Amino acid sequence: MKNRQANYSGWILILLGGVALLNSALGTLFEWHFGLWRFWPLLVTVLGLSFIAAPILSPRRDGLKGLFIPGFPILVTSSLLMLGSVFNVWGVWEYLWPLIIIGLAVGFLVSSLFMRNIWLMIPAIIVGMNGLILQFCAVTGLWHLWAILWPLEPLSVGLALLVASAGVRPKMVWAGLIVCLISVGLFSLMSLILSGWVSMVGAVLLILAGAGFIAHGRAPMMIKEKSPKEELFDGLKL
Repeated sequence: MKNRQANYSGWILILLGGVALLNSALGTLFEWHFGLWRFWPLLVTVLGLSFIAAPILSPRRDGLKGLFIPGFPILVTSSLLMLGSVFNVWGVWEYLWPLIIIGLAVGFLVSSLFMRNIWLMIPAIIVGMNGLILQFCAVTGLWHLWAILWPLEPLSVGLALLVASAGVRPKMVWAGLIVCLISVGLFSLMSLILSGWVSMVGAVLLILAGAGFIAHGRAPMMIKEKSPKEELFDGLKL
């Protein structure tokens, strides 16, 4: 444990020393003096890396595995701060701030994998879907598309239920499928209101949804309900 902490502290010192050396080299060779003060976001970076490194360096301590959740958004925030401070492009926040939300989703995802807790996939998918939609709107400026993109919110819930069901919880699988189909139908109907390529996407989704209903009706039942005895036996095995 002490060796790991020493190694981590050593890498932090190497990082800070490298930044100082880079600043001196650029100032000497290219007469580019922008000052070490521009690297103040490294303090936030170190904080984010500390949250992420703790569960990696101490894998046997389960209580630390949830630190990925705050660690990744802090790391993304520090990256945006570094970009704005070093290159003086603070306007990048207008287009890239949803990356913080996506970073939070990644934190839930990594915590789910390390903790082997599939239930954390639910917030990972829901938060991630929201982050992707916000990032799309922030980059393109097409915020008016929320008029047709809002059905993706229930779609993320349906996908989260399907993932959490792990294919062995029939009721949750059915609930996830129903929510997904409803959200696809709503998205298609809303997109048909508009014209152009958006309307074409809605028409294609309606066709695919209809084909999915037909295929599901003809397909044999893949998941069957478990009897109370089987559920009790599975619980005893766990």
